[in-house]
Amino acid sequence: EALTYLYNKTGAKLIISARNRDELYRVKQNCTGNMMNIHVLPLDLEQAETLAQKATEAEQIYGRIDIIIHSGGVSQRSAAMETELAVAQKIMNVNFWGTVILTKAILPGMIEKGGGQIVIISSLVGKFGTKMRSAYSASKHALHGYFDSLRSEVSDQNIKITIVCPGFIRTRLSFNALVGNGELQNKMDDAQENGMTPEECARQIAHAVSTEKTEVFIGGKEKYAVYLKRFFPRLFTKVIQNAKVT
Repeated sequence: EALTYLYNKTGAKLIISARNRDELYRVKQNCTGNMMNIHVLPLDLEQAETLAQKATEAEQIYGRIDIIIHSGGVSQRSAAMETELAVAQKIMNVNFWGTVILTKAILPGMIEKGGGQIVIISSLVGKFGTKMRSAYSASKHALHGYFDSLRSEVSDQNIKITIVCPGFIRTRLSFNALVGNGELQNKMDDAQENGMTPEECARQIAHAVSTEKTEVFIGGKEKYAVYLKRFFPRLFTKVIQNAKVT
């Protein structure tokens, strides 16, 4: 939502997507300028069989897609042994497979039109794992593996890929996180509540996109855990075992 408002102010032509049509129109009404430059295209990342058609519809709106920002996803707040397999599979389907399927549907058109940019909103736990995030972290690690590989395959076709790794951002992500039986956690984590504002996160994402960064870490001190794991893995293990992650 914050990215929509930011890009709307720049005059960008937007297609906004999510499951909730009413919420999409609420966001559109909060925008300014030419409403013909903001199109609502509801979709559900879990309905894999519909995504190719949604991609076709998106391409037909403006005739091409220059940038796609994959920001849909669902988080987790449950221990691995307490998480039903169906819940873990749902997280993978939404976070990983939905993103991959949409990308494969849109990429040929980007290449045909001379290039484009694919932006993946991953997470810091795409670089390391923490408690209560096993399937969520796995889905984000999978995105890194897939899109790092794809980047090397399409770089000579003017396709840029940017992976964004946010930490604690003050959104409703933790409210909508799944617990072990698939129900919503339905509460705000302390860390989330004290995190970066969505507006500042959106500003940093837009900067990473405009400068075509390969990867960017966004957040507070939690982002330094990436470097702690890289250079001091044993210390990182001790720290992360005692870290507050909710």
